[in-house]
Amino acid sequence: MPPTPTYPGVYIREVPGSVRSIEGVPTSITAFIGRAQRGPVDKPVRLQSPEEYDQQFGGLWADSTMSHLVGHFFQNGGADAIIVRVQNGGAAATFTLSGEAGPLILEAANPGSWADNLEIQIDHQTESPGDDASFNLAIREVVDGETIREEVFHELSTRPGEDRCIERRLEKQSDFLRVQGEMPAGRPDPGPPTSRTNGSDGEAIGFAQIADASLKPTGRGLWALDDAEIFNLLCIPPFSAEIDVDAETWTAAQEYCYEKRAMLIIDPPSTWQSPSDAVAGDDLTGAVPARHRNAAVYFPRVRMASPLKDDQIETFAPCGLIAGTYARTDTQRGVWKAPAGVQSQLVGVDELAYTVTDPENDKLNGLGVNCLRSFPDIGDAIWGSRTTVGAEHLASEWQYVPVRRLALYIEESLCRGLEWVVFEPNDEPLWIKIRLTVGAFMSDLFREGAFQGSKASEAYVVKCDQETMTQDDINNGIVNIQVGFAPVRPAEFVVIKIRQMAGQMR
Repeated sequence: MPPTPTYPGVYIREVPGSVRSIEGVPTSITAFIGRAQRGPVDKPVRLQSPEEYDQQFGGLWADSTMSHLVGHFFQNGGADAIIVRVQNGGAAATFTLSGEAGPLILEAANPGSWADNLEIQIDHQTESPGDDASFNLAIREVVDGETIREEVFHELSTRPGEDRCIERRLEKQSDFLRVQGEMPAGRPDPGPPTSRTNGSDGEAIGFAQIADASLKPTGRGLWALDDAEIFNLLCIPPFSAEIDVDAETWTAAQEYCYEKRAMLIIDPPSTWQSPSDAVAGDDLTGAVPARHRNAAVYFPRVRMASPLKDDQIETFAPCGLIAGTYARTDTQRGVWKAPAGVQSQLVGVDELAYTVTDPENDKLNGLGVNCLRSFPDIGDAIWGSRTTVGAEHLASEWQYVPVRRLALYIEESLCRGLEWVVFEPNDEPLWIKIRLTVGAFMSDLFREGAFQGSKASEAYVVKCDQETMTQDDINNGIVNIQVGFAPVRPAEFVVIKIRQMAGQMR
């Protein structure tokens, strides 16, 4: 409590501010869903570097298109990724350790043939060698005769109630192994496992592992991302080098992105060898979904060096490059800047799978297909910034990628930043606080150049008063807030008028 004035002098009272701060959410956390050599299955893992991907998911792998595209993402400016590994019929390797009290069976922490490289050794050289439940465990991952990683656990026990219980220690501390089934009453014999079964990588993934509705109740596939705090972009790499993502998977993915306020980056089907393959009349062809405001498609694919094949040039889907360029543009200019143009160079690309001409670019752009172009002074770059509802004949207000992404950014930031409003008295004092809080957030965006207009009143509007709510809304505890803004649309067409004039130029 502030002091009560009792004598002449200066008194200080701290008064809480009426304006709360709304912090903008991230804009370019990119989720990848696909096949990997190792790592947790159907769990979102957040990474900030390609080295982290290599450590947790095994790095580049011939059967994983995702492993390449994640590298492209970081190479082009991406800094924050969420990986969801899915698998189709894979199995975890198991290791049986014999002992007087019965076998102790260990299994690999996750499915895959990677665990076939594990070497396991038990010894009884503990501080209490007479304890028939105490032992040490050493695990080495050996590739081509070289130990690449090692885990050593001292003073383990097979007693379930102890802190040093092997089941508890491996669950918390090991990237390699878990206990399978019940533990024996005593320790395993010294030495290596007496038998083992190999792991399996399973088959190529597909719709059933990523987007089938049966995955939703158990939080697998797409719905594993429910456990991620936030993601802004979604990439689904081709199922394999030969199999494209199908339209059914894309459809489910873009609906999920709409629910999560994220953008879906769609790769061109491998059947799109030229612009004529991409369009039929006014619509898109091949394995692409119906048009959606939260999706954008790019053409063509790109050709890059493959580290797994002595840097031979191979064709790759571009979504990793595109997402990385989105992230780089967000950092340099802001989410309201189109991730396209002279600053959108694609790093690491040797050549494009198809050379798009100006007339072809004009046609595809008008149909909502963003082109990748190559220019002598620029290099390979993104030359289009439309959502799939950006086709001219649709006349959608969500025609442009940066406009849609800015709206999603504002929606998500306000949704999170106004959680304090819940259960507050629904009357004028609350509405004033809301207007001030949201207004301050929008004002910051205006000053950063996110909106059109020379002054705030021309750039955005925030309303929360008796005009936005009926008495019935108030009685039912509903607060209606209206936020409008004038987005800066990308300058797709720069028109220069040249007139020849008689006489000398001055």
